[in-house]
Amino acid sequence: MATFIISGSRGTDDPTMATLPFMAAKVAKEQGHDVILWLWNESVTLGRKGAADHVTGVNLTPLKDLLAAVQAAHIPIWVCGACAVARQIGVGDLVSGATIKGMPDYIKAAAERDRCLSF
Repeated sequence: MATFIISGSRGTDDPTMATLPFMAAKVAKEQGHDVILWLWNESVTLGRKGAADHVTGVNLTPLKDLLAAVQAAHIPIWVCGACAVARQIGVGDLVSGATIKGMPDYIKAAAERDRCLSF
């Protein structure tokens, strides 16, 4: 089993790239790996309740279904605090399983993980 931190930086502005980190996190977990999903830059908007409901990448599973699978698999969703503040997203706005984290949390997790994937 490997350990991953999978990060996404794209939001509703790029539905295909926004979907890929959720898909990668789901697949990695299904393969038995330990996963953290890190949302930063525009992807923090996907941590907001309801934001994933209408996002579907080209030829991909709808994001709302991937988010549900990530949540069901208990994959932690870390939302960049500075990025969230810039987009007026608070703790109460977040989907189940998402928490606000800072850069120190990300760097610590990245240092402890076997692999870091970015989309």
